[in-house]
Amino acid sequence: MNKKTGKSDALLAIRKIKETEEKARRVILDAQEKEAIKIMQDAYNEAKKIKEDYVKKARSEAEKKKRSIIDEASKEAEKIRRKAEEEASALNRKAKAIMPQTVEKFAQRIKHFLEEGAL
Repeated sequence: MNKKTGKSDALLAIRKIKETEEKARRVILDAQEKEAIKIMQDAYNEAKKIKEDYVKKARSEAEKKKRSIIDEASKEAEKIRRKAEEEASALNRKAKAIMPQTVEKFAQRIKHFLEEGAL
């Protein structure tokens, strides 16, 4: 082999090595970009799933609290209704008890008014 051919072969080999290294860098960069995109997509999907889980859990908790408040309000309303019925019943009994006396007093006043013309 002569020197020129040897140099030319060496330069060609170096050029091929550089081209191969550049191709390898592009392949690595492309793979990294694809992997980064995949990682971001996976992270987005995981975040979306976590968000949906928390929203679902929050709705469930809100529904439980709502039911609890409604149950408590219903119980309180029932207590108030029973107490009002008891008070109405007690007032009715008192009114029935004093009705004859009231009617008698009223009758006496009417009689007095009719007889004497004064209240």
